[in-house]
Amino acid sequence: MNITVFGTGYVGLVVGACLADGGHHVVCVDVDEPKVEVLKTGHIPIWEPGLESLVRANLDEGRLRFTADAAEAVAFGLLLFIAVGTPSDEDGSADLRHVLDAARTIGAHMTGYKVVVNKSTVPVGSADRVRAAISEALRARGVDVPFDVCSNPEFLKEGTAIEDFTRSARIIVGTDSGRVCELMRECYAPYNRKHDKIIVMDARSAELTKYAANAMLATRISFMNEVANLAERLGADVEHVRQGIGSDPRIGYDFLYPGCGFGGSCLPKDLRALVHTAQDVGYETPVLRAVEAVNLRQKSLLFEKLSHAFGGDLSGKTIAVWGLAFKPNTDDMREAPSRALMEALWAAGACVQAYDPVAMPEAERIYGHRDDLRLMRSREEAVKGADALVICTEWKVFRAVDFDWLKSQLRQAVIVDGRNLYDPDEVSRAGIRYYAVGRRDGVVSPNVRT
Repeated sequence: MNITVFGTGYVGLVVGACLADGGHHVVCVDVDEPKVEVLKTGHIPIWEPGLESLVRANLDEGRLRFTADAAEAVAFGLLLFIAVGTPSDEDGSADLRHVLDAARTIGAHMTGYKVVVNKSTVPVGSADRVRAAISEALRARGVDVPFDVCSNPEFLKEGTAIEDFTRSARIIVGTDSGRVCELMRECYAPYNRKHDKIIVMDARSAELTKYAANAMLATRISFMNEVANLAERLGADVEHVRQGIGSDPRIGYDFLYPGCGFGGSCLPKDLRALVHTAQDVGYETPVLRAVEAVNLRQKSLLFEKLSHAFGGDLSGKTIAVWGLAFKPNTDDMREAPSRALMEALWAAGACVQAYDPVAMPEAERIYGHRDDLRLMRSREEAVKGADALVICTEWKVFRAVDFDWLKSQLRQAVIVDGRNLYDPDEVSRAGIRYYAVGRRDGVVSPNVRT
């Protein structure tokens, strides 16, 4: 098939590269001409495992192209995927400006039948708004060209996006058209072979499915964080609790890990957008509001634990931070817990020595050069001479540590672990005060190794 993808951000690049790798011919279009020129060389502006090599391979094979020419892109594809950003507006609603701009561009250039596919995460009713925008552009041209609009939400996780696309658990297609359904089946045929993963529903239900899925995942995380905070106050160990409830097949283990809060480009934004959508129809969502409130509170937990460890005075202290991205295998720092921590540390007069395997250029882009932020080349450099260590991201490189060595590097033997990576007993036997989430805080074993 000939397929066009509007947008070369995270979703657009993954969709375009994966569809091309499945044998389709794909053109990705973007209004950012300098970005397009870089993409033509096979370099991508984001860090996602395997994506750059996939883009290069399909560029070399001639199945993937990039352009800034909207007319060319609209003419090329029978399926036109809209995969542009939908950031949060000031009131928490999803900003559809880029989606509707793409729709108007399609209406301005189409001359034959097209299927417009909403891949961007959009509020319920957006397919209707896209249809109206295209129809208005066609009327302005004085032409009547047939087209269909369908919803096909993405379910990509940063760090595993290629696998999520090629081995997805489900492919949601929101349409009432049999013709569209057959075309979408043809589009996804390369990745729908083992068993039929396509679920067809109306567009509004498809749009709500995406938001409901992310809201459920966010709810599980905030619920476990509530349980963890309660466990601390009751003298229980949340790791044991997690295993106990996760073993129930009705619950399962996924997204039951307590920590320092969720971030990134999806869960926080989509949760706010769903709350706003409910408000628009006069419905209150106290559960969703509580999920967001718990997450915001949880992001302050690391600073509070660290402040407690130092008697409330962090002025002049140097704090090592392991992990800046909101999760492993990405360089995305949007709404990351590390940002809340570092900004609170700076306000308290502390200095940060940070290391992340891939997100340091992003940290430099966000914060620029400042005397109280030192970006180090390794985890070892980050802890050398620091007063304490805080773990914000559960990268594999942080999981195995010689605690005797770590204690020798820190001026004061304090670890605040926002991801519960270590066994509290093992850390405490090394004479380190260990503050985790939902576990015994700051206890040093009487059997300290010397």
